[in-house]
Amino acid sequence: MQHDHLSGIVIEEAIGIHRELGPGLFESVYETVLAARLEARGLTVERQVPVPIIFDGHAFEAAFKVDILVEKTLVLEIKAVETLGKAHAKQLITYLRLLKQPVGLLLNFSCATMIEGVRRIVNNHLSD
Repeated sequence: MQHDHLSGIVIEEAIGIHRELGPGLFESVYETVLAARLEARGLTVERQVPVPIIFDGHAFEAAFKVDILVEKTLVLEIKAVETLGKAHAKQLITYLRLLKQPVGLLLNFSCATMIEGVRRIVNNHLSD
């Protein structure tokens, strides 16, 4: 499935969840509900996926954890914060590089409308 199509499904479900639950809940709640909705749509969903890192010749298993990985290719980072900062985007681009994935979505459920809380991040450094 193409990234644009997957992203569309994720955004559609995130908007629906935001309309029903509203802002103000913990990130873990949005993650759980979004994962269930995506699975109900027939997508393969993995939660809290360990991301290993190799640094100075040492392997660190599960140095990070990705909130949701859809169809083994679309990385979702779930937030419930007042404002998305540069650090949030940098976090997602790091996950994309480490996993060698091309696209991720940063989803902030604390915005007034969900569409304000969606940022698409593209990894232009797949060969790193």
